[in-house]
Amino acid sequence: MGSISRKKRKADRMIGLLIDGPNILRKEFDINLEDIKKILEDMGDIRIGKVLLNQFAPHGLIEAIANQGFDAIVVTGDIDVRMGVEAMEIIYNENINTVAIATRDADFVPILAKAKEHGKETIVIGAEPGFSIALQNTSDFVIKMGKIPPEAVEEESEELRIEGEELEDSY
Repeated sequence: MGSISRKKRKADRMIGLLIDGPNILRKEFDINLEDIKKILEDMGDIRIGKVLLNQFAPHGLIEAIANQGFDAIVVTGDIDVRMGVEAMEIIYNENINTVAIATRDADFVPILAKAKEHGKETIVIGAEPGFSIALQNTSDFVIKMGKIPPEAVEEESEELRIEGEELEDSY
């Protein structure tokens, strides 16, 4: 006997997602498409999901993207212009109310500004180093992905420990 599985749907946020493959899908960031998908599905319903790649993308990566349910778009040369075109299509799509862009590149600040001008919520997904501050400040939501440097974990743990001590002293 078969079974039917239903995805949890959030009707309030319909997301159009574009991923800057050469900028985000790098070994040093250890970013998994599945992780991006899970985070955004918690925020709403991904209606459009496209990953833009350059002509040097290995066939295995293209296959993995398709297996995750995304459309792989292979572009000859720099992907910025094509990503801008795809973003404008999402902005003018009446069925999408949230534009999500995974990139670290400040070149896409005008796209986020245009999306907001048209009443769309914006989400930017990126990783350090090189995650544009302008991009983060322009977006409604910022999602930082990738590996956390060991020094950041130690600093965070220290802050949590100090806050914990302060809480104990205040009671």
